[in-house]
Amino acid sequence: MNRLISCLFLLFSTTTFCQTSDSLIIRKFFDESLVNGKSYHWLGEICSTIGPRVSGSPQAEMAVNYLKKELDQLSLDSVYLQEVMVPHWVRGKKESAYYLMGKEKKTVAICALGGSIATPPQGLKALVVEVHNYEELKALGKENVQGKIVFMNHPMKLEYVSTFEAYGEAAGFRWATAMKAAALGALGVVVRSMTLSMDNFPHTGAMGYADTIPKIPACAISTLGAEALSKAIKENNNLEFYFYQSSAILPDTLSHNVIGEIRGTELPNEVIVIGGHVDAWDLGQGAHDDGAGIVETMEVVRLFKRLNLHPKRTIRFVGFMNEENGGKGGEVYAKQAKLKGEITIAAIESDEGGFTPRGFSFNGDSLQTEFVKKSKELFYPYGLNQWGKGYGGSDINHLEDQGTLLIGFMPDSQRYFEVHHAATDTFDKVSRRELEMSAASMAGLVYMLSEYGIK
Repeated sequence: MNRLISCLFLLFSTTTFCQTSDSLIIRKFFDESLVNGKSYHWLGEICSTIGPRVSGSPQAEMAVNYLKKELDQLSLDSVYLQEVMVPHWVRGKKESAYYLMGKEKKTVAICALGGSIATPPQGLKALVVEVHNYEELKALGKENVQGKIVFMNHPMKLEYVSTFEAYGEAAGFRWATAMKAAALGALGVVVRSMTLSMDNFPHTGAMGYADTIPKIPACAISTLGAEALSKAIKENNNLEFYFYQSSAILPDTLSHNVIGEIRGTELPNEVIVIGGHVDAWDLGQGAHDDGAGIVETMEVVRLFKRLNLHPKRTIRFVGFMNEENGGKGGEVYAKQAKLKGEITIAAIESDEGGFTPRGFSFNGDSLQTEFVKKSKELFYPYGLNQWGKGYGGSDINHLEDQGTLLIGFMPDSQRYFEVHHAATDTFDKVSRRELEMSAASMAGLVYMLSEYGIK
């Protein structure tokens, strides 16, 4: 009787949630995921059996085939691959770098930035100049940069509570320094790794070139290496730096997005997308970035099938290819959805690591935002209390012009940039329970979206 009264009362609200029954369904998601979840098993297979998955690589296609096989076993309404042409970049042999302090050779840990060309076969050796931002680089001018290596020593800001805010402020220096330095005649670029940690692990990531500017090799240096190099430059204004890398840009190659869906029972033409990206940089195993996001969102569709829930709206898992160095998977998916006239009411992306779930960020109009506000109290018992307007995700952002509510899943971010794009991003750094909690959290929100829509 109390449950009936509660539901009748809620019929008079603008969105007819029945919070008692909804909370019971959400509880079932957590029970099933925590006791019988598959996400950790899937991640182990992806990391340990397949490993790094750079777009265009054999390992990337192995991951595509593995995900499709696992989705086929869930008895979804449809599972298929979507063709995507992607960039194909290879790292080549292990990189090396050093500078001389007197007669002593000081080696430092570096890695090629994703998309960089190689140094000459014998490596590149030249005087090195240090800058901390583009204003300093511009002030040096061509006369002080030409024929030299530019060291961009711009650290992520420690005072930012949001590590993603710190990353966003710093990552542009990784992307554009090679272009700006080459325009002044630089021979190469060394960029401080995008991490808040002080260690000897260089962090890779995408960098850019411009067709109108000469291409020069670019590498990332570990944070400890950056500190040592900065100190050495202060002691010797004529310091020479050497680095070697054999990375190469190959012709674009055919790859795939991986798609599996449960068709809606009442409004099948309204689609809820949930997913992450299949590709990963090649230094580690791509465990947190973004193996975790892939297996968590696959687990969402498994939970619906396991609990025999029949969503009113279509739920579609998408494993996007090529988020790291081109975003072609998200671009192709959005283009095809538009050509088909699909109505994607909401999209959730998990691409911030497999840590403890904290909440969701969302980007949509006021009515969509109102839905999220009314849903959030159901998730407070599970520690998801961070709900606010913000970023969706680089893959799903291609859907923005189609009126889609873009939702970013937010785990705790404090440890993410210790492993992001580095050799430390391995399976052993992921907690099984945190993965399972994350999957259940997203399943709960997908359920609310499938039941009530967004307006």
